[in-house]
Amino acid sequence: MANGILVIDKPQGWTSMDVCAKLRGMFHEKRVGHAGTLDPMATGVLPVFIGRATRAVEFAAGSDKEYIAGLRLGVVTNTQDMTGEVLETRPVTVTQADLEAALPRFRGDIEQVPPMFSAVKRDGKKLYELARKGREVERAPRPVTIHTLEVVRRIAPGEYELRVVCSKGTYVRTLCHDVGQALGCGGAMSSLRRTRAAGFTLEQSVTLEAVQAAADGGRPGSLLLPVDAYFSDYPAITLSGGKEKRLRNGAAVALPGATPGDYRVYGEGGAFLALCRSDGENLTTIKSFFEV
Repeated sequence: MANGILVIDKPQGWTSMDVCAKLRGMFHEKRVGHAGTLDPMATGVLPVFIGRATRAVEFAAGSDKEYIAGLRLGVVTNTQDMTGEVLETRPVTVTQADLEAALPRFRGDIEQVPPMFSAVKRDGKKLYELARKGREVERAPRPVTIHTLEVVRRIAPGEYELRVVCSKGTYVRTLCHDVGQALGCGGAMSSLRRTRAAGFTLEQSVTLEAVQAAADGGRPGSLLLPVDAYFSDYPAITLSGGKEKRLRNGAAVALPGATPGDYRVYGEGGAFLALCRSDGENLTTIKSFFEV
């Protein structure tokens, strides 16, 4: 039975759910979930959790993410990226120095208005469903945090590559649109590649083709990272005998003297059991990961 994490380098044109559906077939496992949706035009890091590891998705989904985005100035589209209908084009007279001077106002804690072409719901309807019918509704701004926003390079006249490190819920295409508006010439996202999510990087990623090749060879699980890899920053505790049995039964475990905080907890045989919390006296389970 497959349990673990795959860091997929998502190809362009696939939805995040397309990737999960493909992996369900490869692993013959219904329990497959991802941490952090990527739009079909985007590529890059998509952490996918398989089997019992899906219990870690709730911890991974809220993490910061890093992107390399293409910003094309002088164009405004209805989707805020270059997959949409062009609403207007404008001449671009701004320089790279002008662009860099406009970026500080978008760093830190800011508010974004979700784009109409998004999965945000309004009165039970997803905004993109309304947008496809030609309707536009008022959207409340949402707080997001932009930790890093910088120009990486100039790709072509009026087109730049940006590096963005941001909080969960940030729309990079809205960021590109808003930067273009601030410059007075409009802007749209021309490309997007996620380079980090849930602490995983592109260097750790594998392609769907590589996973398929492993599956064809009868070893699909060979590329899986163990679920405790996600919690590697937490200190580890090993329980033995009766204490392991108590934890497996859902009971608190007496562990006087342990420093208060969260821990990776392992059984005597080395199996990853749970993420637990110590109050200095007892160890209680936050989330278990052993098979029942």
